[in-house]
This record gives sequence, C-alpha cells and structure tokens, in this order.
Amino acid sequence: MQAPSVGGVMLPRGNGQAVRLSRGASLTDFAEKINANPASLVAVMMNLGEMVTATQSVSDETLKLLADEMNYVLEIVSPEEEDRELLESFDIEFGEDEGGEEALVSRPPVVTVMGHVDHGKTRLLDAIRKTNVVAGEAGGITQHIGAYQVSSEVNGEDRKITFIDTPGHEAFTAMRARGAKSTDIAILVVAANDGVMPQTIEALNHAKAAEVPIVVAVNKIDVEGADPTKVRGQLTEFGLVAEEYGGDTMFVDISAKQGLNIESLLEAVVLTADASLDLRANPEQDAQGIAIESHLDRGRGAVSTVLVQRGTLRIGDTVVVGDAYGRVRAMLDDSGQNVQEAGPSTPVLVLGLTNVPGAGDNLLVVDEDRTARQIAEKRAARERNANFARKGVRFSLENLDEALKAGLVQELNLIIKGDASGSVEALESSLLQLDVGEEVDIRILHRGVGAVTESDINLATGSDAIVIGFNVRAAGRAEQMAEREGVDVRYYSVIYQAIEEIEAALKGLLKPEYEEVELGTAEIREIFRSSKLGNIAGVLVRSGEVKRNTKARLLRDGKVIAENLNISGLRRFKDDVTEIREGFEGGINLGNFNDIKIEDVIATYEMREKPRG
Repeated sequence: MQAPSVGGVMLPRGNGQAVRLSRGASLTDFAEKINANPASLVAVMMNLGEMVTATQSVSDETLKLLADEMNYVLEIVSPEEEDRELLESFDIEFGEDEGGEEALVSRPPVVTVMGHVDHGKTRLLDAIRKTNVVAGEAGGITQHIGAYQVSSEVNGEDRKITFIDTPGHEAFTAMRARGAKSTDIAILVVAANDGVMPQTIEALNHAKAAEVPIVVAVNKIDVEGADPTKVRGQLTEFGLVAEEYGGDTMFVDISAKQGLNIESLLEAVVLTADASLDLRANPEQDAQGIAIESHLDRGRGAVSTVLVQRGTLRIGDTVVVGDAYGRVRAMLDDSGQNVQEAGPSTPVLVLGLTNVPGAGDNLLVVDEDRTARQIAEKRAARERNANFARKGVRFSLENLDEALKAGLVQELNLIIKGDASGSVEALESSLLQLDVGEEVDIRILHRGVGAVTESDINLATGSDAIVIGFNVRAAGRAEQMAEREGVDVRYYSVIYQAIEEIEAALKGLLKPEYEEVELGTAEIREIFRSSKLGNIAGVLVRSGEVKRNTKARLLRDGKVIAENLNISGLRRFKDDVTEIREGFEGGINLGNFNDIKIEDVIATYEMREKPRG
C-alpha cells in the first residue's frame, strides 16, 4: 500500500509503528512525533472529509482516523500516566515514600463512611465528632466532602483515626469512589431495620474496587423492627462474612442516635487496620497528599481541605494541587484552629492557593515557586486541550434549532456552577450518566466553582444552554443579563432535585409552567375614532401600570367581553410611550378590536413562567 501523498510530497508511513499522544493533541503534535509537516496532515484530513486546523485540539477519534490512514498505531496516554511523566520531567516521584524501612513511622488509618441514604452516616460521624453536621445540610443530606480526625483508646493506647466524610446521596457516586481510593478502611453503615439496599451494594462495590478492608456498622439497633442478624445474613451473599460466623469482617451493632457502641466501632477500625494493613509513612520528606474538597471563600480566597498522605506539610511550603499552586499561608485543623504543620494522615484546610483545585487532585510540595507555576500551567493546558477535544462539533443557534427540528441531533447544553469543586464534579458525572435513550444527548459546556457570572450567561446565550447554580446565586449584573437574554438559570440546594429535573427535561417531561400576572387596569373615559387605527380608548389607569405589547381583556359591568387582546399602541398626549402608570391618563389602541364603550375596563396581564425548585 502506498504512503499518502499530498501535493506530490510523500508522507511517512508508519508500518504499524506506535505514536503516543495525550488527549486533545493537535495535528502539529502528531506531525512532531512522525517528523512531518503539519500542513500536509491538514491536507490528509481534508481528503478524509474532516476540516481541522494544525493547532486545533482534536478528539481521540479524529487522531485515530489519521493514524489508521497513515498506518500508525495510536496510543492515547492516560491522564495519570501523563501526569507521572510531567512530574518525572521535574525529577519528582509522586506516591512513593523516600528512604528505607527505618524512615517509616506508623500513621493513623484513613476511614470513609459509606452506605445507603438515610441509614445514618452523617449522624454516625456526628456522634463520633460530638458536633452537629446534620442541622446545616439542605434536605438532611451531606453536600460536601469533609475530613475529620478523632482519638480513641484501644488497649490502653491513644490511637488517632481520620475520617473522610463522603456525601450521602447516590448522585455523588464519583466522589464516593474517589473517597474510597484515598482510604485505608471503609465503614459500611447498614440500618438494622432496612437491611441491605441498592446504595449499600453500590458502596460495597466501591470499597471492594479500592481493595480496602470493610468494617460493618449495623445502625439503628434501637429502632422498632431492627434485626442485626438479618443484616449479617444479607451481607454474607456479598462476601462479607462476620467474625462470629467464621469470617474475617468485623460487625458492630450501634445506635448513632443514642451514641451506643461508638467506642466499640472505633476499636474495630483500629484492630482491623492493625490486622490487615501496614500503615506507615515517612514524615520527614516533602509532603504529598490529596485534595478532599475545595471551594472559594469570599474572605480567604481559594481554600482546599487536603489529606497529607506522606511527609509533613508546613506553613510557607510551596505547593501544587492539580492545576492550582501557591505558598501555604495558613492551615486550619478540623476544629478551625491554626496549625503550623500536618503529618501523614492529617487533614487540614490550606489557604494560599491561586485557584480552586478539583476534588481528588494530588498535592505535592516543590522547591521553587517557578516549578510550582510551571507544573500547574502544564496541567491546566492539558485539561483545556482535553476539554476542547471533547466538545466536538459546534452548532450556532440557528442550525442547532434546524438540526433539532430535523431530528438530526437532540442536545441539552448545560453550564454548572457550584460552591465546591467536589459537588460540581459529582453533579457533572451524575448528569452525564443519565440514560434517556440514544436520540437525546447532554453536553456540559462549562463547570466551575463560584457564583454565576456574566461570562457564564454570555456562554449560555451563545450556545443555547441552561445554567445550573448549586448552592450559589448569580453575581452582579448576571441576573438581569440572564433575564434580558432569556437564559434559563436554575438554582438548587439538594443535588438529586437537579438530577431529577434535568432527567425530566431530557425526556421531554418538564414542560414550562406559566402563570398569569396582572399588570394593571384602566377605565375608558372617552373614545377617539381614527381612520388609520380604528377606535382609540382614552383611559385613566386605575391600578398598576399598562404596558405596550402585553395581553389584555375587556370587562363590561364586571363581565369579560373579550379575551386575548393586545395592547398594540400607547400614547400620552401626542407621544408614543411604553407604559402608563396608576393615576395617569393616556390613549390605548387594541389593534383590530374596536367594540369598546365608555366605562369599560381594560385589564392587562402577562404570562410568566413559574419558578421551579
């Protein structure tokens, strides 16, 4: 088979040679790998029916099409591998303890509490921490991931345990999975009166996938109908066999509400850690860890809850967290107290980052600010290229509408803004997993942390998108701009409401609901006849205001004479006006409708969409 020829120039043929490219690579990147002219690859793509510029980020499918044409084998580098190669270029090893065995010291176990919604996960953490988290949560469901450290006495020794608080509803599947990956042990909470539920199995699967030991907390033993033995029997089917049945899983019967057997549960966690895991880390090296949760604080800027996994994080350290970087200005522990340093398995709130990192982004300490900035910028550029590649074909409003009518494409474009990166990421993940048939598609055009801004409204206007605000509102003039441009902005404080409404919209079930809003009434005092416009009503506005181009009905002796009329013209003396307010006189033209009499009342109204949620 001949090598492709463009303009008489023979292009190199791969003969099955592998080409490694990152997500969102351009034709220029491809050309560098095979020592070819980027312009010639643009020409090859044109021959294949694809219009692509040399520097444009393209999808994996487009790159594969080009590779197949030129007989190369395309290998897309995974984000994790790409990040490892990036750090290696700066001579940084992430995920490894430095030094030998003698450098390692024991560290507290990191525990994630999982289970079905309403089975008492937050109340359990509440009982453990002796503080009230539930009261501040919308709908009683945990909205954010937090991290907390507690102490427990086991065999006369004071032992610390770190808890990662994963959100409660099944919509946070992505964050729960990520929580498990940064976890040593999972506590599976099962209500003794409900038994094993769908989310119980889901949580169990995440824990197994992360290969972490499981301790089962059988909660609500004080509730009527509680049957802890039944729970043990049900979980046996999923491979969790209680110690009393000859297995190796510790079951503890508790009541989070009454505070029963909480110490026994903590002891079970410590004993399981000692029996199953070798929890040691080097506290002397540069700190490495993971971002548990991040958000934008009005007074303090970007803040991130990080879990130090090895090394010790100190105030003044230069850190990189995902595509954010900065110098640690201050650190707060889970009780809000300032701390100077944080060792392995310690969660702290870090201040001083340039922007909000994502939940699950890795944290590492580097020697220089310049190195931190370079790593962060390369990560940001890589993510930006990948996002550009994912966006695919752009539609203008006009041809998108035509495509929808023709049934060629049916898409719902969304922009998601939230108060924390973990919530936004989980909401995006859940929405993208909605299954509403092949003919309907969903696209997340943009997601971010913070208030809904004018930039978001501009993007929504240009792409016919709906804006979702999760625990945030519109800032500045964004609200007025959204109303002016007709952009639909929906606000939510409980995440499953957002998912249910978007799913209903995708299925075409969520029709807009309108309500009639009365604007004003005007009494006819005189009638003027015009050969050009017909009858014009000389009126006194009795209440509210009368606006041009709104709907009206005509009342005579309190009865409706005509419906669905239109205020097509308004005059004050000789001037055309857009509205006449209460107490003022003016002239009203009702278009082609001329059956008016003195003392008739014109009642004006408009139809407004009822706000949801």
